[in-house]
Amino acid sequence: MAEFQTLNLTVNGQAQQRSVRPRQHLVDFLRQQLGLKGSHLGCEHGVCGACTVEVDGRIVRGCLTLALQTEGCSVRTIEGLSQDGDVRDLQDAFVRNNALQCGFCTPGMVMAAKELLEHRPDASRSEVREWMSGNYCRCTGYHAIVDAICETLDVRAGRPVAQGVAS
Repeated sequence: MAEFQTLNLTVNGQAQQRSVRPRQHLVDFLRQQLGLKGSHLGCEHGVCGACTVEVDGRIVRGCLTLALQTEGCSVRTIEGLSQDGDVRDLQDAFVRNNALQCGFCTPGMVMAAKELLEHRPDASRSEVREWMSGNYCRCTGYHAIVDAICETLDVRAGRPVAQGVAS
């Protein structure tokens, strides 16, 4: 097996060609070779969601995805998502609702919530909780995170913001 292989992909809208080891995980590639530190390594078993990134429009666990599996793909990280402004309203809702504390899980939470907002714009509070259950947070107790996502769903749908949620 070759020690390095060439990887061609697009990351946050920019074409990249890099040499990678065949067994290097995507999150390690993003962090070590591209300097994109927003995706974190938590459990390294795909359980916590801290390493969540988007590949061809769908979220994946960067710690379970080999970098070479993204050959020819478009990858978007929290840095790209933030730069594009696609989730500015969600990020603002996280701040208003105190849905981030240490910040370690926040990039993965925002990536997962973005996908929810796109695919389930009429999600109920319990559906939001279920959707986000694959992302762990040790600080917030999840209530504020769910509040922020529900607020964003309501605002995007033109509904009044639910009672008890920060405005």
